[in-house]
Amino acid sequence: MTGEDDGGMSVVNQTSIFPKSPLEEVGGIPYFVRMCDKIRLEASGDLHADYLSNLGGGFDKWTCEYLRIDYLDLVAKVQSGLNDSEALEWAVSVGGERTSEERDWWLSYMLNRGHRDDLSELLEKRKSESELEGRDDIVSFFGLIDADEGRN
Repeated sequence: MTGEDDGGMSVVNQTSIFPKSPLEEVGGIPYFVRMCDKIRLEASGDLHADYLSNLGGGFDKWTCEYLRIDYLDLVAKVQSGLNDSEALEWAVSVGGERTSEERDWWLSYMLNRGHRDDLSELLEKRKSESELEGRDDIVSFFGLIDADEGRN
């Protein structure tokens, strides 16, 4: 999936607006679009309370660490009106370019988080909490997020 600029859509059901998929990319970077979307949804008061406690943590934190930026600085930039591409351009200008090896390692880490690693048990627990324990096709947190939010 691609989420160039703000072209992707947040999923809306009857009671919640879910942030964009973690698989949507900008500049070849997954998750960044979702992180920016959560920032915008939180600022508008539309982000479900279940997401608030983890803002800036987990995948947000790992993405910011990869980009070598501070999460709160990104929040300020996104809230100032930057679209996803502009926000990523700003992040790279601040944190610098990463080597292709660093990018490959990070992509593998993010896309496979929860698959046969230190978070495998937590993934299974979260699948059970979401009543998705029978979904053997869900092998990573990105897959769980998309399934839990109704994308697959």
